[in-house]
Formats: sequence, C-alpha cells, structure tokens
Amino acid sequence: MPSLSPTSHVLGVLPSRWGSTRFPGKPLHLIAGKPLIQHVWERCQRCSALDEIIVATDDERIFAAVEGFGGKAVMTSTDHPTGTDRIAEALRSVPRATHIVNIQGDEPLIDPALIDELARTMTSDASLDMATAANPLDSANPAVADPNVVKVVIALDGRALYFSRSPLPFFRNPVEGLPVLRHKGIYAYSRSFLERFVTWPPSPLEQAESLEQLRALENGASIKVLITSDTSPGVDTPEQALEIERLLAAES
Repeated sequence: MPSLSPTSHVLGVLPSRWGSTRFPGKPLHLIAGKPLIQHVWERCQRCSALDEIIVATDDERIFAAVEGFGGKAVMTSTDHPTGTDRIAEALRSVPRATHIVNIQGDEPLIDPALIDELARTMTSDASLDMATAANPLDSANPAVADPNVVKVVIALDGRALYFSRSPLPFFRNPVEGLPVLRHKGIYAYSRSFLERFVTWPPSPLEQAESLEQLRALENGASIKVLITSDTSPGVDTPEQALEIERLLAAES
C-alpha cells in the first residue's frame, strides 16, 4: 500500500473490544463464516491510501483471532472510556504514523473509497485537525428525530459547526437544497491533534449530548465533513448480523 506522500504515513486503526451491553463478543461473531472484525479488516485491505492497518483491542481472544487470519493486533488497556483513547494508546506502537483513520470495527460493508478519501483529505490540508463523513437525509426521514442518529451541520466550506442528537437544523423555514446530514462514525486525525485531544477533559457539550466529537469543536478544532453516499450499516445486534450476512451474499 503506497504512501500518499514521502512525508506521510497513514495508519488505519480498528478499535475492537469484547464488552458490549447489547452484543458481547461481537467482534468474533461469525458472519458468512468469518469473524466480524475480519470482514472489516479485509475491507480495509482494499484501500490504496492506508500505509498500515492495526486492530486495537483489550481482549486476548480478539488479538489471537486477528493474528490468526493474518492481521496485526495491538493490545491496549481495558480501562479506556472511548475508542479514541484506545487508538491513542495503540498509536504509540507506530511512531512513524503521521495521520490516523479510525474505522469502526463493526461496519463490514464500509466503502474503501470513503476511507481513502478521508486519508487524502487529511494529508493534503495541513489546516485540518480532523475529518469525518455524513450522509444526506430527507428532512421528512424518521431518522431526523431519532436521538440514536447523530446529525451534523456544516459551514459553507464544509467544516463542522455542530453535532447533535436532536433534529439539526430545525427547519422553521423550508430551504431548497439543504439536507439533514446524518453523521457517519468514521474519523481521520493528524497525529499531533489526536495526541492533544486525549489530554483534554470531557467538555460540557460533549457531556450533555454524549458526543465525543463536540470536545474537539469546543476546543477550536477544524473538522472537515465529507458528504458521502456510503450508507453501510453497522452491527449492533445478532439480528443485524443476519442482515449483513444477506447483504454480503448479495455482493458476491
């Protein structure tokens, strides 16, 4: 996997933990004969902009499974409050990494082109601290009012203004061509920003909305939001895993 520039080294990190309230052991749940985490890993292998890929885990079973299918895993503490903290610890084992893409370990249908676009966005614009992605939604979509669906509003230059679980924006007046943007939980960071981010305490808006990315905005970070048509679903329950299996079968 070639580097984007002689001075950049882009690390793809898949945070993966065993504990899950709704779905314990989810990373090793078999889907179409392979552990969930392996599907995500193989998706990342299709990327052209990642120089290196690791799985950051707190569990020996996940570590062994990743090593077993030929991946690279890094053991991290079990005490991390967020996946970002886990990534920051794993980053210490890759000192050459200049940029990081945080790829959710439960999205086996993630589009490799989106990962590449995030990586290229970060390495081509030194003014950015972070980049993420969002899908346009019709304002009448029931997801707009769903607090489990995070929304984002952006400035005219594509940078994030705010993230919320509430309907965002509130359409007091209809505005033609203005969609609701559903935030997609994939992030890219510069190394220096990520190392600063994890030293900051949880911020007031972050605590109010339970959205970690608000900590970045409250501390003045510049976050580019890429608009994408990738609506790949994640796996939060065994029932959703069955649906993913059906979608994978349809792909092949």
